[in-house]
Amino acid sequence: MNVVLFGPPGVGKGTQGVRLTKDYQLTLLATGDLLRSEVKSGTSLGMKAKAFMDAGGLVPDDVVVGMIESRLVDQGGLLLDGFPRNTAQAEALDRMLASHGQQLDRVVFLCAEQDVLVERLCGRRVCRGCGRGFHLQYDSPKVSDVCDHCGGELYQRDDDHAEVISQRLAVYEEQTAPLASYYEGRTGFYRIDGSASLEQVHAELVRALEG
Repeated sequence: MNVVLFGPPGVGKGTQGVRLTKDYQLTLLATGDLLRSEVKSGTSLGMKAKAFMDAGGLVPDDVVVGMIESRLVDQGGLLLDGFPRNTAQAEALDRMLASHGQQLDRVVFLCAEQDVLVERLCGRRVCRGCGRGFHLQYDSPKVSDVCDHCGGELYQRDDDHAEVISQRLAVYEEQTAPLASYYEGRTGFYRIDGSASLEQVHAELVRALEG
């Protein structure tokens, strides 16, 4: 099964994506994580992407498409989180999968109101050591600014600062939100309220994938 999970920043794609990959033995391709790994490693791809990420913009299509295509596998299933981010990337994905004799089986759109998204994004913290994520309101660490799992320092990502969040959401509305129209009407398309509780959203996702 090949699945696309998309929606605005802060809607919970990353958290739900990890759970679904474990539930269904899918290979997770999370564009944001892949790009941040490239940035941390200091690769040429990472340096090219960093300026766009820090400003809340989208990384150029050619960079992202090339990165995803190099990681496509010929067996098992995929869960794509953060890709495609615009219709050009969606068309590229259709072509890539077809060239591997595959297709999309499910496309799930997680949605939420902007005030919910801003609250979630501003409260996120990430461990510098192990990369584990926390939230100041929904999943706070036992000790402030210290990771429960490895004792590493927790920090706020550059793109989770308030001034960048508004830009990220504006870019999403302009470039990514139209994907709902691109995919709507296809067999396997689902729209789910991402502002519900973690367990409620997960239950809806399970119903979508098994529907």
